[in-house]
Amino acid sequence: MSSGTDDDKEEDSPQREVNPSVPISRDRLPIVYRPEYGVKFLGLQKLHPFDAAKGGNIYRLLKTNGLIRNDEDVYSPDEITLEDLLKVHTKRYIDSLKWSLNVAKIAEIPPLLFVPNCFVQRSYLRPMRFQTSGSILAARAALQSGLGWAINLGGGFHHCSADRGGGFCPYADITLTVKMLQASGNGIDRILIVDLDAHQGNGYARDLMNDTGVFIMDMYNYRIYPRDHTAK
Repeated sequence: MSSGTDDDKEEDSPQREVNPSVPISRDRLPIVYRPEYGVKFLGLQKLHPFDAAKGGNIYRLLKTNGLIRNDEDVYSPDEITLEDLLKVHTKRYIDSLKWSLNVAKIAEIPPLLFVPNCFVQRSYLRPMRFQTSGSILAARAALQSGLGWAINLGGGFHHCSADRGGGFCPYADITLTVKMLQASGNGIDRILIVDLDAHQGNGYARDLMNDTGVFIMDMYNYRIYPRDHTAK
């Protein structure tokens, strides 16, 4: 796993379940979403080709077509805590997100440089923390519901690793989910990541390249971003 110096690392602590207040049931749709997923900062999010509102758009489409009857049919994640983020991320990286310049680089939206960080936290990073928590909750729902599958209408931040973000990906939700599964006590010793995005999933690849229990099938266009030869 990518990491900084020893000073960056959080001391080991007993494993605590993410989203402990969210009950898992076989009777609920294995879909994870909440309205706070939406990224909105005065339209600046439209300067990036990534559709920051796609989760909400998909959710409304599912409701319109009757696949979701009401909001209680799906799982709603809590915001991931700093304690949980530090199970993978270095403290140095998390602290770097307090500077709008660094977040502007990660989000690939240069004007964010001039936006006060409190607004950046509320309008961009907080929604991403909900989405990150949603990925972990989806994995938990797939395991504990007995259905064997679940979908998070957000997350998938495959460019973010423990100590660096990029490509609109500020948190390493994939690595966090893998680590949660490995520590779940469910006897999971092998995990397959299938990534079909056009861009290389370099973030989790950097984190997990030395983990012999994780297998990665990543189909991407090597001619475009991020061209990460270390992750490859």
